[in-house]
Amino acid sequence: MSVGAPRALASSGQKPITEILHPLSAAEEPLSVTVGGDKEVGLTNGTPVETSSPASTSSLFNRLQLDDDLEADVRDPYADSTEMRDLFVTVDNPKKHISTMETYITYRVSTKTSRVEFDLPEYCVRRRYQDFDWLRIKLEDSQPTHLIPPLPEKFVMKGVVDRFSEEFVETRMKALDKFLKRVADHPVLSFNPHLNAFLTAKDLNKRQGLALLSKVGESVKHVAGGYKLRARPAEFCAMGEYLDTFNQKLGTIDRIAQRILKEQSEYLTELREYGGVYSSWVGSEEELRRPLEGVAGCVTTSCGALEDLGDNMSLDFLPVLREYVLYLESIKNVLRKRDQSQAEYEGRLEAAILRKQEDRTPMPLEVEKCQDKVECFNADLKADWERWQSNKRHDFKQLLTGMADRNINSYEKSQAAWESLITLLQDKQTEDKTSETN
Repeated sequence: MSVGAPRALASSGQKPITEILHPLSAAEEPLSVTVGGDKEVGLTNGTPVETSSPASTSSLFNRLQLDDDLEADVRDPYADSTEMRDLFVTVDNPKKHISTMETYITYRVSTKTSRVEFDLPEYCVRRRYQDFDWLRIKLEDSQPTHLIPPLPEKFVMKGVVDRFSEEFVETRMKALDKFLKRVADHPVLSFNPHLNAFLTAKDLNKRQGLALLSKVGESVKHVAGGYKLRARPAEFCAMGEYLDTFNQKLGTIDRIAQRILKEQSEYLTELREYGGVYSSWVGSEEELRRPLEGVAGCVTTSCGALEDLGDNMSLDFLPVLREYVLYLESIKNVLRKRDQSQAEYEGRLEAAILRKQEDRTPMPLEVEKCQDKVECFNADLKADWERWQSNKRHDFKQLLTGMADRNINSYEKSQAAWESLITLLQDKQTEDKTSETN
């Protein structure tokens, strides 16, 4: 059972035995989801709502509830006072290592803490990607009821071929830093002994238990393997439907953003060639030197602004989308484990009821333990779901606000450059008139 998971049915939301063994009533049936139709799972908190599918980016922004009014209702997970936190981690300073056997990148992991579980207040170790992967596997095995934040993919990254390139390493470092911060900020995962070892040990013993399943997962796998779940509770049905819908939205945004980046890159190539024509023109038109150089300068400024805009999208915007796509897979994985745990409980309960009817034996202790597992899954998953929703709201508000600011800055730079050209041309015209008069 996970730390802090309540055993009481009322606190966990677990239904009584009689309700679990029967299908949901009509009042409890979850709303159907039709993507692109009249009904759709809400993109606010996973609760079914009736609404039309958003047809524009602004509609999606509204559905994500990025209004300032929500800040009073939903606590910003990153707005906590630093005095209330006692574990700070940072991933930075990537370093390339070359040996006769392999070439790899390590990252500096710095830790500051006041927790008694740590022998020292500060630690500094170097870790490579496979060490982070080891940590995530250990967290999944030891905390099966909790949502483990995703790691960036090991090799695949759109538009990047060289995994040792500066762009790839920088993007991965940011993702690893976010992963570790999410774990350290979690009220249960942050106390996991494997995290302690990851943050403090000079050398990790990664062989032990690397490929082992947890005892909980193993028992569920064998007992529930051939049992069909009767009915997933409505709140978890809503979670699954929400995840499917949100995944489609993210996929659409990602595909469009990729096309925008490609078109911007092609336009940037043409724009640079366009500016070069004015620069070369100066050599044959001395009288037009200043206007031509002014146009060339404006084009160069526009090129720089557009290039920065594309870099920000590829390095900041797209990685967040990809992280949340991976996050959705993590949540679905926990949901599947929860369903398996419920199936195990229902299977054991049915068998126990049959035995009791035959020989009037008391309810086995293993049935109660299985019920505890279901309660633990329900309580932990709901708590992590609310935490994830709060993180998502914060991340997307920050992401979209930053994207708007960068677009405004980019166009303001271009506008300022072209406005300065108007002044230059007016001055040139005044000079020409003066010369003609004289």
